[in-house]
Amino acid sequence: MQESEGYLHIDQARGLFKVARRTFVDEAVLADEQRKIFDRCWLYLGHESELPKPGDFVTRAIAGRNLIFNRDRSGVFNAFYNTCTHRGAMVCREARGSAKNFQCFYHGWVYSDEGKLVDQPGQDSYPKNFNATGAVNLARLERFENYRGLYFVCFDKNAVSLESYLGNAKEYIDLLMEQSELGIEVIGGTQQYAIDANWKLLAENSVDGYHAMSTHATYMDYLVNAGALNRVGVGGSALSLGNGHAVIEYTAPWGRPIAVWSPSWGEAAKADVAEIKAQLAARLGAERAERIASLSRNLLIFPNLIINDVMAITIRTFYPVNPGRMTVNAWAVGPREEKPEFRERRLFNFLEFLGPGGLATPDDIEALEMCQRGYKNMGAVPWNDISKGFGHNQAATDDELQMRVFWQQWNALMTSKLAAE
Repeated sequence: MQESEGYLHIDQARGLFKVARRTFVDEAVLADEQRKIFDRCWLYLGHESELPKPGDFVTRAIAGRNLIFNRDRSGVFNAFYNTCTHRGAMVCREARGSAKNFQCFYHGWVYSDEGKLVDQPGQDSYPKNFNATGAVNLARLERFENYRGLYFVCFDKNAVSLESYLGNAKEYIDLLMEQSELGIEVIGGTQQYAIDANWKLLAENSVDGYHAMSTHATYMDYLVNAGALNRVGVGGSALSLGNGHAVIEYTAPWGRPIAVWSPSWGEAAKADVAEIKAQLAARLGAERAERIASLSRNLLIFPNLIINDVMAITIRTFYPVNPGRMTVNAWAVGPREEKPEFRERRLFNFLEFLGPGGLATPDDIEALEMCQRGYKNMGAVPWNDISKGFGHNQAATDDELQMRVFWQQWNALMTSKLAAE
């Protein structure tokens, strides 16, 4: 079977899968992505641990909309459009905080943390039943649901439920959540940065096991010098999870604070690691405990949520500013009851590799920005090749199945055709 379209060229007989480079640079493509992908898919908003107390809130920009994610006086989580129903000004200008009310600074309209309009200057000049229907309360998101404390929004009121959308990806979210009997929590605040590259390049990169040995050579040399690469082999698989979601799950040479010891932690840490693993086994069984503790996972939730459960845990989202620039938000995550010394090791691992100044992220940013610059030559070289492992019965982490999964769902939404893989 051969398929050739404006965006993809797929030749199964020859084992070829190509993506048109214009998808990374075309303003019209980005406009279509906004309408057909970001306006229709479930998008990650935040984690429940970011709002520990009633009254807590954070503000987020999601797919071009300004939102308030809050926990009201009754302890209920809400998602509101951050816009006054009077004249449109943002009613909350702070990034985070605690508030019983939100007051628009322009004309002073006041909304409760439950979104209700509770006061207006010059109230006597309005009709007696001005807000009888609640039409001028803060506008709620069309869809707002959570899975195990991960809250998502969707701008399509007719979208399938979040659980249906996540589908087989829920298994890998569960593996993360089960690391702690008390649940996980976001550690610290949000890390924000920008990359001068198309957003889809980061979706690819985040589940790409092919580039590590060359792009992250400095980190690999560091692991060799630490004796880690000799201690643990690298291997695993890539899987399609449906709906454009994909995962790579693999053994890796780094320590995992959940229960894989690293020489850099010293001999004293071995007992702590053994205790954590024993507790996992007692709670979940030896087989599941071994999988949770020993295997790393890079999970892509289509279109733009990445959960890296590796030497540390990172949740990351990214949105396009224009075809050649994206903004990135990232959060470090860990078990709620983690001992201080292991929390310190986790954060060190995070900063060492995953953080904006770590050994991996600057490498990846450089690679993605070099790709974007290279697309200036797309007249001569119009296609990207994502054929590695195409047709294999079992894809390895260094194959490119996971990128093909993303692209076929992207293409299905952009062209209203069903994905083939």
